[in-house]
Amino acid sequence: MEKINAIITGVGGYVPDYVLTNEELSRMVDTTDEWIMERVGIKERRILTEEGLGTSYMARKAAKQLLEKTGADPDSIDALIVTTTTPDYKFPSTASIVLGKLGLTNAFAYDLEAACCGFMYALSQACTMVESGRCKKVIVIGADKMSSIVDYTDRQTCVLFGDGAAGVLVEASEEDYGMQDFYFRTDGKGLPFLHLKAGGSVCPTSRFTVDHRLHYLFQDGRPVFRCAVTDMSNDVMEVLKRNNLTTDDINWVVPHEANLRIIEAVAKRAELSLDKVAVNIEHYGNTSAATIPLALWDFESKLKKGDNIIFTAFGAGFVHGASYFKWAYDGNAVASK
Repeated sequence: MEKINAIITGVGGYVPDYVLTNEELSRMVDTTDEWIMERVGIKERRILTEEGLGTSYMARKAAKQLLEKTGADPDSIDALIVTTTTPDYKFPSTASIVLGKLGLTNAFAYDLEAACCGFMYALSQACTMVESGRCKKVIVIGADKMSSIVDYTDRQTCVLFGDGAAGVLVEASEEDYGMQDFYFRTDGKGLPFLHLKAGGSVCPTSRFTVDHRLHYLFQDGRPVFRCAVTDMSNDVMEVLKRNNLTTDDINWVVPHEANLRIIEAVAKRAELSLDKVAVNIEHYGNTSAATIPLALWDFESKLKKGDNIIFTAFGAGFVHGASYFKWAYDGNAVASK
C-alpha cells in the first residue's frame, strides 16, 4: 500500500473592510504612528465592526473562498477544524456554526484552542487524520476577532491586535509533498504573563469582573518577547536538525505575526535571511490563530511546488513549536482565483 501523504491544496482568507490606522489609534490613546512602527512594525489592522458578527462569520467567509478556489465539493469534506481564542460562544463550537452555514453535510467539526499556535497545531491534527486514511479532505481555519477582547484604553496592547481569518484544505496524496515533521512543546509556565482574567470557571463573569475590566487580554510584554524569540528560534533550528536541513534548503519561513521585532530577532538567532520570511504584520497586526494562514493567503502566488516551508509560532501557555512542509502546488496558478 502506498504511503498516504497529507498536502495543502488551497488557501482561502478574509479580513474585514474596516481599517484601523495608527493615526486613528493616536486619537484614542497616548501613542503615535512612529512609536507603534518602531516598537512593533504595525501600520494598520482590520476590525470587524458590524454588530452581531463574530469569529464564525470571518471563518465562514475564508472557508467559502477556499472551497471556490479549490473547486472542492462541500459533500466531500470529512472534517472541519476551527482554531480560535475568540469563539462566538462558550458553546456550541464555532466550527459547528461554520459547518452549518457552509452545508458540509458529511463532515464533523470541532474547535481547537492553542492561542497563537492554534493553526499550526490544528494543521498537524488534520494531516495526521488524512495520513491515517480515515479522512480524505479536512478544512483547517484559523480565525480570531481579537478586537472583542482588546482594551482600547491600554496603549500597550490595543496597537497590536486585529481581526481576520484564513484557512487551508488538506487532502490525501501519494506524491511526496505535504507535512514532513513537527516539533511542538508547551511549558505551562506562561499564565501570569499572558491571559484573559475573567469569564472562565476560575473567575466567572460578575458585576465585579465587568466593573474592573477583567474581560480584556492582559500581556506582560517583556517576558513574552524574550520567551517568544528564544522558543521560536530554537524550534526552527530543532526541525532543521531533525530533518538534516540547513537554512539554505529552506524556501520560506512563515512565522506567527505577533511583532515585527520578534520576527526579526527569531530570523537573526536562527540565521535565516529575512528575504525568506513571509511578513505581513504591517497591514493586519496580530490576528492570533489567523496570522500564519493569512500569510499563506498573501504569499500564495510566490509559493512553488516542492518549496520547503517552515511554520513557527508562540502563544499563551506558553505554547510553541515549528513544523516542516513541502509545498504541493504552484501558487501563482491559483492565487488569483
